[in-house]
This record gives sequence, structure tokens and C-alpha cells, in this order.
Amino acid sequence: MYADNQNDITRLVVRSAQLLLAYGADSDLVEELSQRLGKALGLASVELSISSNALVLTSLVHGRCITTTRRIRAHGINMMVVCELQRLCLLTEKGVYGANEVRRRLARIKPKTYPAKIVIPIIGISCASFCHLFGGDLMACILTFVASSIGMAVRLYFSKRHYNLLVNFAITAFVTNVVAQLGYIFPLTDTPQVTLAASVLMLVPGFPLINAISDMVKGHINVGISRWGNASLLTLASVIGITIAMQLGGIF
Repeated sequence: MYADNQNDITRLVVRSAQLLLAYGADSDLVEELSQRLGKALGLASVELSISSNALVLTSLVHGRCITTTRRIRAHGINMMVVCELQRLCLLTEKGVYGANEVRRRLARIKPKTYPAKIVIPIIGISCASFCHLFGGDLMACILTFVASSIGMAVRLYFSKRHYNLLVNFAITAFVTNVVAQLGYIFPLTDTPQVTLAASVLMLVPGFPLINAISDMVKGHINVGISRWGNASLLTLASVIGITIAMQLGGIF
């Protein structure tokens, strides 16, 4: 393999690893797919070092090493991108794709999201379902649906405008809780406390917490702690928004 080929393939492998980390894959999966893709494209070995906001990749061919570093900027959880990269790796291993096709496929990978008109009511229904499971009455479930739907609309609005995620979570929690407090202000339901609890469940950072535990269990302690800290900050931001809303509403 020529040096230029090794350079090109190293860039392809590190780009795929960068995308995997940016869109929510756990560290073990990133290492595995990077090594498999590199070997499928002709590299002798691929070594990867992952930190909270960067990765360092070294490729080896005939005793010649190339090391490159990439910055990681989180783009949110998107399993479509992760699945597309896994499919790309499998097809490369089978010989269907070569380096040129992998380059074209990587350039065409774009995150796809569901439209807001679908996401908002689905989130409302899921939170209302939790309210029902928690023992809320019919009006509590309806109020939970309204509060969580409005909260999700606020969250998507600020997310589309690229506000800081902590600010986004705090404002969303505040607005959702203010709407949910209508069950206290007006005699709409006998279980207003269930509405307060169920309407903000959409803000629980479940996926980051699962990834954090997965990373720590599999030996990626630094990355796991970083992800745990990020999820904890999101939870804290939500708590701040809820607390302010409850103080203003006189719930305390």
C-alpha cells in the first residue's frame, strides 16, 4: 500500500469514528467498527484513543504509522447515522465497497429526524401514558398530554436555533411545569401531583446515562465519567427549571 493510500484510508476511518461518537455511539462500538473498517480497506491495524471531546487514531501498514486527531462536537442522538455506518462497515468487509465508494457514502450521510408534527403528539401521548400508569385520572392524563406537548414544542424551537442544551432543558422544564400547574390552580383533576411528575419525563437523559454506564463497564472510564457528568448537568438544568416554576406557582 502506498503512503497516499494509507493517508486516504486513515482519513476515512477517522471520519467514520468521528461521526459515530458525534451521534451517540458508545466507545466500544466506535473502536470495533474503526478497526474492522480499517482492516477491510487494507490497513494492518488501527489503534484508537477516545477522550470526552476528541479522538486520536493511528494506522499501521508495513511498519509505517500515521496518527491523526479529530475534535468531537456532539450533534445529539441519532441512531440512523450509527446504523448507516455499521451497514457501511459490513458491506466493506464483504468487498462490496472499496475506498472510493466508502468516501462517497460517508459524504452523503446526513442525520434524519422525524417532523415536529409527529414528534410533539407522540411525546405527549407517552407522558400521558406514564401519568395513567402512575395512577392519574383522565383529566390528569389530558393535562399531562397538553403540558408535555407544549414543552416538547418549546424544546424543538430552541434546539432548532442551536441554543445551549442546558438552557434549552431549563426553559423546557419551566414551561412544561407552569402548564402542568393548571391542575392546582383550577379544579380540573384530583391528582395534579401526578401531572407535575409525568409531564417532565421527556427530559430524562436516558440514552446518555446508558452510554455512560456502558462505557465505564467496558473500561472507557474517562469517556463514561464525562458522559455521566453531561447527563447529570442536563438533569440539574431540568430541576432548576422545575424548581423556579414551582416557586412562582406557590407549590412549595
